[in-house]
Parts: sequence; C-alpha cells; structure tokens
Amino acid sequence: MSIALKLFLISSPHSTTPGGVQPNQSNFSNPDKEESTMADDSDECEALLVYMNLCLQSVLDSYKRRQAVRARRIEETDRPLTVVRNANRKHVSVLRRGLQRRNGIVLMANFQQRRKVALWKHLRSSEWWDNVACNFTDSQWQRSFRVSRATFQHLCDRVRPAIERRDTALRLCVPLQKRVGIALWKLATSSDYRTVGHLFGVGVTTVCRCLHEFCQAVNQIVLPEAIPEPNAEELEEMAALFQRKWGVPQCVGAVDSSHIPIIAPKDFHHHYLNSRHWHSVVLQAAVDANGLFWNVCAGLPGSVSDANVLRQSGLWTLANDGALFSSRRRRLCGEGVGYYVVADSAYPLRSWVMKPFEDTGALDDGQKRFNSKIGLARSVVENAFGRLRGRWRCLMKRNDCNVDVIRAMVVTCCVLHNLCEKNGESFTEEPDTQEMQQPADALSSGDDSEGTAVRNALMQYLSTEQ
Repeated sequence: MSIALKLFLISSPHSTTPGGVQPNQSNFSNPDKEESTMADDSDECEALLVYMNLCLQSVLDSYKRRQAVRARRIEETDRPLTVVRNANRKHVSVLRRGLQRRNGIVLMANFQQRRKVALWKHLRSSEWWDNVACNFTDSQWQRSFRVSRATFQHLCDRVRPAIERRDTALRLCVPLQKRVGIALWKLATSSDYRTVGHLFGVGVTTVCRCLHEFCQAVNQIVLPEAIPEPNAEELEEMAALFQRKWGVPQCVGAVDSSHIPIIAPKDFHHHYLNSRHWHSVVLQAAVDANGLFWNVCAGLPGSVSDANVLRQSGLWTLANDGALFSSRRRRLCGEGVGYYVVADSAYPLRSWVMKPFEDTGALDDGQKRFNSKIGLARSVVENAFGRLRGRWRCLMKRNDCNVDVIRAMVVTCCVLHNLCEKNGESFTEEPDTQEMQQPADALSSGDDSEGTAVRNALMQYLSTEQ
C-alpha cells in the first residue's frame, strides 16, 4: 500500500521537485497564501488515501471470495460423498442429489453444445429386386427362385415371426419378402455372398444373416409339418402305393445317401474326406413312393460309411424301438413280414432293411427277380435326390459356409423339396448342370438271421407272383 501511495504522490500536480524546491516562484512573495495551499493539499491527500484504501480492500475481498468459491468446488468434487442417517436409520444423501442435479445440468449443456452426429451409409442399389424381380412372370419367378409365388408367400407367412424386422431411427430394415428372396436365391444358385449382395442391394453380412435366419426358421417352424413322422395309417397307404407301382409288398420307403461337397473345414478336415478324395457331408433320406422325404439325417462327415450313417440316424432308433415298422405284419410264404425299406448293398440287412443279393455270378432266377424288383423300388430315392440337387444348386457345388450352417441348409432344401412336390410344381433340370461324382458304395456285412428269413420269404413271394 505504501508503494502505491508513493506513486500517487509523485504523480500529483502539487508534488515537490527533488531537493524540496517548489517550481512556482510566486509562492516566495506570498507566505500566507502558501500556508493555506499546503493545508488544502493535506486534506485532499487524506481523502485520496481513504478512497484508495477502500478500493484496494474491495479488490482484495473480491479476489478472496473467488478463491474461496474455487477451493470449495474442488473440495466438493474430490471429497467422497457423505451420507446422513436420520432417526429411522434411513439413508438420506443430500449431497448426492445435489451433485447429480448439477452433473445433469452440466451434461445437458454439453449435449446441447455438441455437434450433431452424422451417419454414414454405403450407397447400394436394389433396382433389380424392386423393378425387375417383382415384375417376373410366374414361370420366370419359378425358374429363378425354384418355388412358385404361392409357395413363396406361404414361406413368408410361416417364417414371419422369426425373421421379420422393424425400421429403426437410424436406418430402414430389409423387408421380409426381400430376406426370403435372398435366402432362396443363395440356395438355388449357390452364388457367392458378394454377388448376391450386389444383386439385391445389401451387404455381404446381411446376405449371410438372412440365409442363416431363414434356414433356422424353416427347420424350427416348417420342418415338423413338411417332413412329419408317419403314423400307422400313413404307413399303410405308403405300403399300398409301393405295391401298386412296383409290386413290392410291405415296402414303405427307399433309403439312400448323397454326399454334399464342402470346402475343407479348419478342424478335423480329414474326417470329411470321402472315398473320392473330396470333402463332403452326408445326407441320408428315406422317401415314399411319390418321392417325398419322410426321414432325413444330414451333417455327418463324408468319411462315414452308409451303414454307419444309418446306425447313427434317427431312423435306426425308431426301427429298433419297434415304434415304426412293427405295427402291422403280413404273412408271406410262412414268414411274418412287417414294414421295411429298400436299400442298396452298402446297408446292412435287417428285418426292416431289404437289400439285393450280392451278385457273385451264380444267382438263380428267384434272386435275380428279387434284385430287379428291389432296384425298381429303390429308383424312387435316386430320382428324388436328382430333383433335390437340380432345384437347389447349393448342394452340387462346394459350399464355403460353416459345417453347422451347411447342415441347416441341407435340411432346409429337403423341406423346400417336399413343399414343391406336394404343390405339384414342375421342375426342369438345367442342361449345364455339372455334378461331382458320388463315392462308390462299399458292401456291408453283418446281416442278421431275421433279415435273411424275411428276404427269402419275399423272394419266394415275388417268384410265385404273376
């Protein structure tokens, strides 16, 4: 404060020069006037000092208040929250509520000051689906998607609860019909994901997700009604139809296996290498006289033989439990013959599995006739596999999906095959279809005595039949 006072006195117009000499010479000639002037100057200096003291004190008080407020804020931020307990032992956190309110106000202010978020989206064109595919004729639609428009709409209605999505505030969802169309196009053409994405105007991940969700929905919702387990009445109708078409009594189906080519998986890839030295998974199916699948087992590695596939399938469990083929027996040439399925030489001979006699060059007429009848009845499953692979080209080319996804895709194709066959939809195989050669069937051993007796009785019955 003394330094400021000195500066003020030096800058005053009545201040003395160094040495104490006044610059005004007229004061020497009037001493009374000099005394009065000095008295006035002393009063003015005292007033100025008081004013300056008040100003400095105000500035210091304001500075101290600001420092105290800042220290209090820092202390409240770093200090742990204190909890006050009332008489009822209830926790009342006054400071917490105050800090939460203050933090909410700060966050709201920061949110209002922040720049709006800009969404980035890759531009894709769905011109083909919106303006070309939707204007297909019925024949063009069926050739492209392998199903009729009625079957397509039926699939959309059935899988709607599982795969339909809704629009969000960020983007529009892929419509249900478009999702089903993407899955059917992938199954029918076996195109790679990128090509399908460019065609439908979606990303590769969207194509993959649509295919997986569609296959899961079909296997969970449509499979029980498209490939049901036959009951006693249906088995009787199936046996009557087989005998009417091919003259084989008590036959309710034909069993065979087909290898689906895949790309070698990362884990245990040698297990999926079949006898033709390419990787595959096995599809085993039982079909009725109309070529409809009524039992399907898919996904086992390609190195597993047909006999072992049968033993690991659900058909083997149903037959051995006696819940499927022993409901009605028929007396033929002194032997009780129940329901059975026909198969090739790669399957074991059982009372419910009939296979032809091994051709050693010494077969008699009865055995040759039996082999001929069994071969004609077994042709229905070969034709069914041919139509299945012709409709759904993904079963003919090496698939780059995961093994679990391929298993779901194979079963989905079987379900779609039954829907098309039941609706009487025509199928024309494309001439450029190239199919990988199926592995050769290995002869199976371990025939049981009951199966041998049933086969001999059937041979005698077919020999005596006109």
